[in-house]
Amino acid sequence: MAHYYSEPSRTFSEYLLVPGYTSPECVPDNVTLCAPLVKFKKGEEPAIKLNVPFTSAIMQSVSNDTMAIALAKEGGISFIYGSQSIEAEAAMVASVKNHKAGFVVSDSNITPDQTLADVIALRELHGHSTIAVTDNGKANGKLLGIVTSRDYRVSRMSTDTKVSEFMTPLEKLVIAPKETTLKEANDIIWDHKLNSLPIVDDNGNLMYFVFRKDYSQHKDNPLELLDNQKRYIVGAGINTRDYAERVPALVEAGVDVLCIDSSEGYSCWQKQTIDYIRANYGDTVKIGAGNVVDRDGFMFLAEAGADFIKVGIGGGSICITREQKGIGRGQATALIEVAAARDEYFEKTGIYVPICSDGGIVHDYHMTLALAMGADFLMLGRYFARFDESPTEKLNINGTYVKEYWGEGSNRARNWQRYDLGGKTGLSFEEGVDSYVTYAGSLHDNLQRSIYKIKSTMCNCGVINLADLQKEAKITLVSATSIVEGGYHDVVLKTANPKI
Repeated sequence: MAHYYSEPSRTFSEYLLVPGYTSPECVPDNVTLCAPLVKFKKGEEPAIKLNVPFTSAIMQSVSNDTMAIALAKEGGISFIYGSQSIEAEAAMVASVKNHKAGFVVSDSNITPDQTLADVIALRELHGHSTIAVTDNGKANGKLLGIVTSRDYRVSRMSTDTKVSEFMTPLEKLVIAPKETTLKEANDIIWDHKLNSLPIVDDNGNLMYFVFRKDYSQHKDNPLELLDNQKRYIVGAGINTRDYAERVPALVEAGVDVLCIDSSEGYSCWQKQTIDYIRANYGDTVKIGAGNVVDRDGFMFLAEAGADFIKVGIGGGSICITREQKGIGRGQATALIEVAAARDEYFEKTGIYVPICSDGGIVHDYHMTLALAMGADFLMLGRYFARFDESPTEKLNINGTYVKEYWGEGSNRARNWQRYDLGGKTGLSFEEGVDSYVTYAGSLHDNLQRSIYKIKSTMCNCGVINLADLQKEAKITLVSATSIVEGGYHDVVLKTANPKI
């Protein structure tokens, strides 16, 4: 007879945190959100720690090198998507590891023969007012000039005016050679009252921009996640098919941690993948595994040697695994059981294997609940897909700005390796959808707002670190009626332009 669980599986929206005593030291500025990323022995420190408990999902529409750099600046880590060629993924990893903090590769580039209409389109696409004019319209082409918002007025110029007629030409620009340090670049910016400084190589090809605003932003990012060579830390996704070819290339590119990207991790193929890494690299290469939703799945992957384990099946906003297969579990229930298994394993072995809550986050308060329920850190897809730094296009749909967002199991991604069960290749049916998410602006501004909410809630609970939150949190189930009570009710909302 099949095993039946006596309780239904629950989602985060069915729980609330109950306040604890808030002491004088419980203020947001005192709260730390540091969390272990990989396993460690009792009494020791993990090889990699997060400064904030956020990772971006292993998805085409979320995690590329741009996202990885932006999130590392904030203290988190991205796992660059693996549903691309080995060479392309390794190149993204190398791009992050080679990135010079403060030196920005231009993503808005144009040729002199293009028009004001093209400038306007580029600005709407990327949101940047500084556009490089190069001979071939590429980021590393020969620099011929720049265009900023001071060079044109849409109301006074024809949109078919050529860029060459209104750009600031090279001879009027202050530029710097490739050997320029960040400190020297910022001194030049301040001495000449510039907003940006192009860095060019010996042949006059554009290499980077250094922006005045980035200097203050660098000062505002004390939690940057860096390795011992002061390079940004980055992760990458792998699958259980081509790991013998993909892993060496990613390690060569400098990846800090890998993660098996799979819809369901309680499988022999995940163990085979971990076995390969341990046989060839020992413990020097860190590897996460998953996803699982119960004690058995966690214990299997922990004993297989995973450095962290992801929790969650079917809870993502673009995931339809539960609809298609009837497989999954409410994210809150899955997380509670796996967290208990992690603590049991730690008590038995002295090895702490961090768990990552992957999916089911709809509201910011769900983040705090997930951490209180035992998650060491969170993996988010939809949340990060909304930002400037995600790799998708920003579109205007019916007057609203959106960004594209699709699942790895959708026909668009066709990431069949993620759903591999050892049989034929190819995607037999969809387990994800193709969609839009409402555009939200910059990662920095939005993430800082979410972090402040988490810190504030932790203070309400009477704790100032995540370990104490997991020990001291009081969590209650809520009824359907109390969920209604928790929102606005029995009022008429004011309209934007009420009639008098």
